[in-house]
Amino acid sequence: MALYDSIARIYDPWSASVTEDISFYLDEAAGCAGPVVELAVGSGRIAVPIAQAGHRVIGVDLSEGMLAVARALAEEHGVADLLDLRVGDLREPPVGERVELVICPFRSLLHMRDEEQKLRALRAARGLLAPGGRFVFDVFAPSPEDIAETHGLWLEREPGIFERADWDETTRTLRLSVRSGDSAASMELHWLSAIEWRRLIDEAGLEVAGLYGWFDRRPFTGGEDMVWACRARP
Repeated sequence: MALYDSIARIYDPWSASVTEDISFYLDEAAGCAGPVVELAVGSGRIAVPIAQAGHRVIGVDLSEGMLAVARALAEEHGVADLLDLRVGDLREPPVGERVELVICPFRSLLHMRDEEQKLRALRAARGLLAPGGRFVFDVFAPSPEDIAETHGLWLEREPGIFERADWDETTRTLRLSVRSGDSAASMELHWLSAIEWRRLIDEAGLEVAGLYGWFDRRPFTGGEDMVWACRARP
């Protein structure tokens, strides 16, 4: 069973307050010819709005449970014919097409345990890009304040849905646990600094076109959130 299968039905309620990235990725997709590839497409939270804007989306995810949720959401909004959902790993995405835009929202690259795995994922995304194509993703590195305020505490993130963050600053690992009723899961996220991400992006054959500190495209000044816009290097 894939990691998110056990919480597929509560995933959207759990992330209900996360909406600020949707318009950002919609703007990124605007004007794209051909399909947009979303790696770690999950419940279709971003893929379905992109499809509603008229774009075909190829969505890749390891969790069949999450893909089922995405499929139902696409049908509900009348865009099932624009959403091509495929089971697969973002380090080896089952995509033969070459596209103008690949996205990996909601910090999904942090599931990669170490730099080697992150680099594999970046190179895989680079391999899907047509000449001049773009890869856009977001990640984070926690602030000391965030760690102090959340470490080891069960917090009610949404009504009836509880989340616990256990931070290890030595290994730069967040163990995130989620529970609601009989649904529960724990996962690890592994963060890097902006300098380390920039090096991996370069090694993957990409170049940084923009680095933002939030989805409103404010400049990155060293805060928690990093939104990377990259281009395929010739």
